[in-house]
Amino acid sequence: MNTTTPLSGLTAAQVTQRVADGRTNDVPDAPVRTTTEIIRANVLTPVNAIMGSLLVLILVAGFASDALFAGVIISNSVIGIFQELKARNTLNALAVLSAPQARVVRDGEVREIPISQVVADDLLALLPGDQIVVDGQILDGLGLEIDESLLTGEADPVEKTAGDEVLSGSFVSAGSGHYQATRIGAEAYAVSLAEEARQFKLADSELRSGVNTILRWLSFIIPPASLLLLLRLLVEEDEASEALRGMVAAAVAMVPDGLVLLTSLSFIVGVIALARRQALAKELATVELLARVDVLCLDKTGTITTGDISYAGLEALGSADPKAALGAMAAADPHPNPTLQAIAAAHPNPGWAVTDLLPFSSARKWAVTDFGPHGVFHLGAPDILLSEEATDLRQQVVAHAEQGRRVLVLTHCAQPVADLETLPEQCTPLAFVLLEDTVKPDAPEILSYLAGQGITLKVISGDHPSTVAAVARRAGIANADTGFDARNLPQDPEELAKVLAAHTVFGRVTPHQKRAMVAALQSGGHTVAMTGDGVNDVLALKDADMGIAMGSGSSATRAVAQLVLLDDRFATLPRVLSEGRRVINNIERVANLFITKATYAVLLTALVGLLGSPFPFLPKQLTLIGTFSIGLPGFFLALAPDTSLVRPGFLPRVLRFSLPAGVAAGLATFVGYEIVRASSATLDEARTAATIILLATGLSILLSISRPLLPWKVALVAAMGLAYVGVMLSASAREFFELAPPPTSMWWVIGLCAALGSAVVAMVPRFFVHPQE
Repeated sequence: MNTTTPLSGLTAAQVTQRVADGRTNDVPDAPVRTTTEIIRANVLTPVNAIMGSLLVLILVAGFASDALFAGVIISNSVIGIFQELKARNTLNALAVLSAPQARVVRDGEVREIPISQVVADDLLALLPGDQIVVDGQILDGLGLEIDESLLTGEADPVEKTAGDEVLSGSFVSAGSGHYQATRIGAEAYAVSLAEEARQFKLADSELRSGVNTILRWLSFIIPPASLLLLLRLLVEEDEASEALRGMVAAAVAMVPDGLVLLTSLSFIVGVIALARRQALAKELATVELLARVDVLCLDKTGTITTGDISYAGLEALGSADPKAALGAMAAADPHPNPTLQAIAAAHPNPGWAVTDLLPFSSARKWAVTDFGPHGVFHLGAPDILLSEEATDLRQQVVAHAEQGRRVLVLTHCAQPVADLETLPEQCTPLAFVLLEDTVKPDAPEILSYLAGQGITLKVISGDHPSTVAAVARRAGIANADTGFDARNLPQDPEELAKVLAAHTVFGRVTPHQKRAMVAALQSGGHTVAMTGDGVNDVLALKDADMGIAMGSGSSATRAVAQLVLLDDRFATLPRVLSEGRRVINNIERVANLFITKATYAVLLTALVGLLGSPFPFLPKQLTLIGTFSIGLPGFFLALAPDTSLVRPGFLPRVLRFSLPAGVAAGLATFVGYEIVRASSATLDEARTAATIILLATGLSILLSISRPLLPWKVALVAAMGLAYVGVMLSASAREFFELAPPPTSMWWVIGLCAALGSAVVAMVPRFFVHPQE
């Protein structure tokens, strides 16, 4: 086993020379969109392409006043670009706070620098939880174990000694050491491995997937429907320009022009809202994920507790005084963890010489130090270090654990130990070391809130099951009377899932077991979130549907998590949940509006194509209706507060509302239009009647999806209706939109059709969306 040796690293002059030579860690930019890419992505969209083509057609036909729908192209592009640039700048500023740092040795001093400032041949120091930021060669190590699972998929940490290679993208799971940078920048293994994948892409999301499915269906429906309508209108209309005008009107109505914009806008606003609370969302879909989570796995230390370990006392188990040995063990580790730091503060170092040592590992759950003539001492979990025959001692451990104390045992071996990595059979227990965790003051309230929102809580920790259960009870977690010992967990995933369903608290859990537990929960159809701050949580955080890391945690946990709580405030989680619910519920409402619009447009197109009637609307009239019943209301609904519970089945539920509601609106409008047109009314008067009926039905749709009917929502609908009345009362507006008041004798028809359409729409949620309620 290697021991550390003094190393001085590069001098300032050597660093300067390497920087001048360009031998720096010039890492490719993170996969975020550039300003040019953002502009291109928001301007060159399928929706804008369709609307732009229709704009050209309507201008060629000579109806420039019907080109109002071109405003959709401008608004979609400008709002999308502005919000994405704002989100990018906000997240970039926060990302700096959570970016990994390199710990380099220069001129004999250890300093932390941004990883981009690492140069060739730099000497880097390693501690537990550190990321390997560049490729290199180990110069010395002390119980150094490297986890390469994020690169190779191999679960077991690899012991590294002098001369071994380490690869960027791996992390230190135990021990400490130094390595020299050999490959930096684009030559580093993790960079070259990921180069092909370093393209910006939006994370998978049920919402975005549902919206894309809808757009894909419409892309197959709109072109043939528009072409068939154009052919029919060319036969029926006297002038080809009027036929083209009618076809453009139908196509504009069928395009869900604001759906993509408002979906992205909802995500972006959610991400910015979290950023203001020092929560860094790595992806836009992060705000949606927690709202869909139904199982939250909590690491005890740093999540439920503050992470500060306090020394609670020492219980000697024999006549020998263990204080000197305990102080020596705490001082022996050159990089003590918080537990050893708490012990060292209580017990001074007696100055014993260290012959050899093996630092603590979360996989082993013990540390060992050889003090030569004083003997070999082990410090770790009593369940591991105590023999099975020591039943009285084990009962004492349980008694302490039930009071919420963490218990370590100090053992002594008088004879030399040939291999420190193997536990000797004959060691004498000297003392129990008692430690305490501090539960975060806001933990009980927050955990109670999450449980009340339908999220199942699981506490997973490496500590004694009774200790974990006691802390869980202090935090107010239900069903935490006892803790399950993870050493008894079954290997079979199905059996493991059954144990997880039956218990809430788990102790003595290894990092690989945490990973297996997440996988078992997912196999049961659960959406799993995992919180953690230590290196032992990395594998589970990576595999969870949503990994949540603490900002003060290891760089490895921050690197793999989807959400980083930069200020370590667990109280941020309810806000994340609220933002996710707001996004999901509001996008569903917006989707209902736009898909209902597309449905009645497709129906009207089909009816006109079959019966050969003039199309009931001009493009600018549909723009007017869309603005008051869909566009403006949709914008406010997309940003509205809404924390109601999220239900599964986004796309089926949208279709169950939109299809019948769209059919009802389309039929009511077309029937009223045909009745008025069959009277002595002019075509402009009949189109005005259709406009009134469709707007009234559209406002009814707006009311149906706006439940609960809060005062501001009612006011929004009323404002849209009054705005349209204002248009009808303005002579210049009527002239521009080519609206003509229908004959007085036809108002009863208009009112009846609008009332019937609205009544059917009002019943859609009851009979089609929530028939069991």
